[in-house]
Amino acid sequence: MQETNRGTGWAGAGERPGSWVDEEIAEGQLPDKRLDRRLRQVFDQIGGAMGQTIPRACQDWANTKAAYRFFSNGRVSEHAILKGHFEATCDRVAAADGPILVLQDTTEFTYQREKPERIGFTKSVNSGKDKADRLRHHAVCGLLMHSSLAVTTQGVPLGLAAVKFWTRDKFKGAAALKRKINPTRVPIETKESYRWLENLRQSNSLLGDPGRCVHVGDRESDICELFCIATELGTSFLVRAQTDRLADDGGHTVAAELADEVVCASHVVELHNDKGEAVPVTLDVKFRTIDVLPPIGKQKKYPALKLTYIHAYERDEPADRPRVSWKLITNLPVRTAQEAVEKLGWYALRWKIEVFHKIMKSGCKAEDVKLRTAERLVNLLAVFCILSWRIF
Repeated sequence: MQETNRGTGWAGAGERPGSWVDEEIAEGQLPDKRLDRRLRQVFDQIGGAMGQTIPRACQDWANTKAAYRFFSNGRVSEHAILKGHFEATCDRVAAADGPILVLQDTTEFTYQREKPERIGFTKSVNSGKDKADRLRHHAVCGLLMHSSLAVTTQGVPLGLAAVKFWTRDKFKGAAALKRKINPTRVPIETKESYRWLENLRQSNSLLGDPGRCVHVGDRESDICELFCIATELGTSFLVRAQTDRLADDGGHTVAAELADEVVCASHVVELHNDKGEAVPVTLDVKFRTIDVLPPIGKQKKYPALKLTYIHAYERDEPADRPRVSWKLITNLPVRTAQEAVEKLGWYALRWKIEVFHKIMKSGCKAEDVKLRTAERLVNLLAVFCILSWRIF
């Protein structure tokens, strides 16, 4: 009876207990029917006690032990847990109208463990100086997750389309690497930034309609290879610019050409100040379609692309904060000021994937769990992914 009551509390109004879970778990997605049943029970228990520890969610030692065995089972993987949800996302996208924004972003989960090597590391941080005044560093134990969340242009979250987990073994300063090798000459497949391309491919393959998808990312996704692959696959992207690339014949950069463009519109956005108050900010908007060259070291491999840059910025520098300046890159058609402002609105929805990650950390308490290996943690995080989407 207790199990049923918890399930009823977790189901939405008018739903039978577990009905939404049935939609997110594919029949036979795990190699054993008993594992399928246990996965449903895990969703019911953890979903009915969001933010609680596994023992509290499971309520008794028998269920707690069964949950721990499930997450440590070698036949269980994050791909199997998410398989049904990916299929359900595909169905919801097919039922939706208009373009689909596929929001990409990376987050990290940090942990404190006696044996951190069993999980892995995310970064190296400065931990002060020793007695000889030398800087000390220590590696942070944790996992990284790069996810792609499909939403409508009105911001309705339809579900995840791709997720990738990983850790880092070695830490090399970017400045030190640049002294030895030009990073633009390193194959993209050997870089961590390749995750952006992998998720783009996986999302397109899953959703089956590349022409409807608009892949949205922050400055990290300003990657020449991503632009080329998106063009090759017939899909669209909308990313924030990080690099001032060469334009036209290579005699000047994009920034120089965009500076000559006249302002075509004004657009008002709301920003929050230090007190949390919403403050309206007026931005001047300009756009131009430009022939953009790949990095010099890759010009033999990749072609020049015709891309549109949209620049929205405050005309004057405010006294109490940095001036707002957003420069976006897209292969979508932008012919009018209205279309440029529309793309700014689409990019503004990127914050939703940050909210999704915040729900995992603050709502599910993903960084408070005590599982001791990366494999077990990733399986639990996959469950948290679906639960976080559900309560989004």
